Amino acid sequence: MTKYTLFNQLLSLIDRNTFNKAVDKYDTDKFNKGINSWTHLVSMLFMQLADATSCRDISLGLKSAQGDLNHLGVTKAPCKSSISYINQHRSYKLFEQLYYDLLEKYEPSLQRRRKYASRLKRSIYIMDASVIPLCLSLFDWAKFRTTKGGIKLHTVLDYDTGLPCYNCISDGGEHESQMAKATIFPTGSVLVVDRGYVDYSWLFNLDSSGVFFVTRLKTSSVHEVTEIYDIDEKHPHIVGDENIEFKTTKGSKDYPKTIRVVKVYDAENDQYLELLTNNFTWTADTISQLYKARWDVETFFKHLKQRFEVKSFVGTSANAVRIQMWVSMICMLLIRYLERKAKFKWHFSNLVVFIRIHLYVKLNLWEWIDNPVAKQNNSPPIYVDLFDAQ
Repeated sequence: MTKYTLFNQLLSLIDRNTFNKAVDKYDTDKFNKGINSWTHLVSMLFMQLADATSCRDISLGLKSAQGDLNHLGVTKAPCKSSISYINQHRSYKLFEQLYYDLLEKYEPSLQRRRKYASRLKRSIYIMDASVIPLCLSLFDWAKFRTTKGGIKLHTVLDYDTGLPCYNCISDGGEHESQMAKATIFPTGSVLVVDRGYVDYSWLFNLDSSGVFFVTRLKTSSVHEVTEIYDIDEKHPHIVGDENIEFKTTKGSKDYPKTIRVVKVYDAENDQYLELLTNNFTWTADTISQLYKARWDVETFFKHLKQRFEVKSFVGTSANAVRIQMWVSMICMLLIRYLERKAKFKWHFSNLVVFIRIHLYVKLNLWEWIDNPVAKQNNSPPIYVDLFDAQ
């Protein structure tokens, strides 16, 4: 048995010196209304980990820690009005910086074995975006459609870690292609995107920069087949492999080179896919596997929306929403790190729930995640309901 709660041990994964440098960089302890940057971070992490849905829940939940607050580095639980105020006025840049600092620190431990394209010795990035709905009457700055509000999370996922190496939060109405054009990818890397990103002039710029891409051919494409490749019978899902040239005036101007199309039958969804790529040496099956890897970004969005608080926001300002989004991704990073380091084969969703249940329980974190069914000092597990009906 340890004298520290699981929450405290999770917080210990965040280096205070690194955090303090970010605090100094953005001067976020100025006019802090009695809540310094660390207390603010602890409060918002508690919100995500304990599934709190209001500033009141955060305040009461931290107060329930009683004598354990000092172990969290917090002298006093903030009141709900102070949390609301500081979410509106402390820059979200602090939490954005912390996410990237943690990613840099733990990136080697976050690496995993590739499920697809395992023989490809190149960095693989998957880009996509997802809308987070907001109530327009409360979030009037986040106009998405005429009667709907929302923000859009643009993400570049590192396939090897399963986590974003780049995030941008924009208005819900900003098209994915606009954000894509502003993003620079390393020469020799591979980018996988869905058909919504297809802009032939942008794809040509990627090709000119030495970046390989895999996406889907537009259904409206007008092109001519210039060469047909033999199909390997070992891969029956590959039904075509050919080079094409675009024939419309705009298409041939935007992408004036030969490009490759791999035709794949998706048996699970009973549909045919035409995959577009600028690589002519990889096997058709490798191209197919790369596009399959795109599903990882969908899994990321699913976990973010289902396991963390990104649908119910405790503040209505743009800054408060961005703080909550960045803290949710910090939580995901920390729990992914635990999942990858644990000897026990956790499902991510189960690990989130188990941490939520045991947040204030005093268990040795590393022993527990390695063997969650073992008794701690012959004591049965303790379950805590942080938000009992009131």
